[in-house]
Amino acid sequence: MKIIYYCQHVLGIGHFFRSLEICKAFAGHEVILVTGGSRVPAQLPSHVREMHLPELMMDQEFSILYSPEKDKSVAQVMQERRQLLFHRFQTEAPDLFIVELYPFGRKAFRFEIDPILEGIRCGDLPPSRVICSLRDILVEKKNAAVYEARVIDLLNRYFDALLIHADPRVLKLDETFSRLKEITLPIVYTGFVTPKPAPDAGVNLRRQLGIGREETLIVASAGGGNVGNILLEAVVEAFEFMNADKPAHLHLFTGPFLGEDAFERLRRKSDRRIRIFRFTSDFLSYLAGADLSVSMAGYNTCMNIAAARVPALVWPFPQNREQGLRAARLAGLGILRVLTDEELHPRRLNTIMQKGMSLRSRPAVDIDLSGAESTVRWLSGNPALPERL
Repeated sequence: MKIIYYCQHVLGIGHFFRSLEICKAFAGHEVILVTGGSRVPAQLPSHVREMHLPELMMDQEFSILYSPEKDKSVAQVMQERRQLLFHRFQTEAPDLFIVELYPFGRKAFRFEIDPILEGIRCGDLPPSRVICSLRDILVEKKNAAVYEARVIDLLNRYFDALLIHADPRVLKLDETFSRLKEITLPIVYTGFVTPKPAPDAGVNLRRQLGIGREETLIVASAGGGNVGNILLEAVVEAFEFMNADKPAHLHLFTGPFLGEDAFERLRRKSDRRIRIFRFTSDFLSYLAGADLSVSMAGYNTCMNIAAARVPALVWPFPQNREQGLRAARLAGLGILRVLTDEELHPRRLNTIMQKGMSLRSRPAVDIDLSGAESTVRWLSGNPALPERL
């Protein structure tokens, strides 16, 4: 099959990496990954080509589109993107068009998505099956009734299937979308999407870092966004109270988009025990080798934690319900522990971190983490999915 996979990240890079993991699972097929946010440091497999549209991003309130290109207006970039995407669809004629998040989100990008959907529907574009790829939880909307009506109309009119990348034993979409029963197309829970560490990944990583079995490794991370500096600064301060009798190491990953001033404040605290990085392509191995993870509670990070089975503390992003709901469910399953705002005080956090590292075994994980593989299996010759006309 030939697949065009549309993924537009606007603030962080979690959507990009989840989409990339699904694209990787389509080995043996031809995938064109359409992106249009800031460039992401990621290596693509040979069967995946990236089409990088002129960049558009959004502010932290998700209210205003802006272009990093100073010599072009947003309107000019929008027109260029729309033409490029439509032309690519005409020339590639994919069997599948997978759209990440839309129409549940990315409404600001309907200017380029809707013409593709309408072109397929009315025959102006080559026939293609259209799939919505969706994470586990939706954020709150100001006018939920209008929002849900619009989503249902677009799904039922243009899409052939809705794939929800979650384990329904943990989270169901109707918890954050009340009119799920009005969606008439097939709805499939694929399981959560995450890579898995190799069996010896943690041991090899510690050996490469020169960290012995009797030493402690803490990994702290802020995910792919730019809002985690509060947590990271708290972890660094808490680590300074760590018992010096047992060698301990803190490796901290800020994410590529943390502001330069915030990154510099953290970098000034680095020493022989504290290492500060923006990004690593081997994050899963770090988790597999860590004695404790401290992080935000985004989708990718939580699923990485589950895949690595690392003792974990998470502080959910407070702006909306998404991270808090996910963290609470996983905490109820014993996979991680949720930090409150009050527990970010350095001495309190130090005590909690010490307790987390004292666990003698890694947490048991009994949730479906095969979302990428299940997505490919379901889309490959599924009789419930309409054939191309």
